[in-house]
Amino acid sequence: MSFDPMAAAADWFDAYRAGDIDSVLAMYADEAVIHCGCGGMKTSSGKDGRRAYWLDRLARYPASGLDDLQPSGETAVVSYVARGGIVTASLTFNAFGKIASHVCGPQN
Repeated sequence: MSFDPMAAAADWFDAYRAGDIDSVLAMYADEAVIHCGCGGMKTSSGKDGRRAYWLDRLARYPASGLDDLQPSGETAVVSYVARGGIVTASLTFNAFGKIASHVCGPQN
């Protein structure tokens, strides 16, 4: 990879916390899939699916603070404070620096 996944994950979190849906969505690859266990397991894919996921996410679970940011192989793991507690998101990036996979859920 010719980019910094940790910096990309920090940018993703900053856009999420700011409620900037267009910036968040621009970070995803066209084929990206989101698997989210917050408030029940949801899988979202495609541009319309990701937009619907993020509209709901920003309304119901806005991010307020960063808890931790760690690398895990080719994945960046972001833990943050959202309504209801700490959430952990694992972001895996493709060769072009776009999010290819996003898996999140409440931290146990």
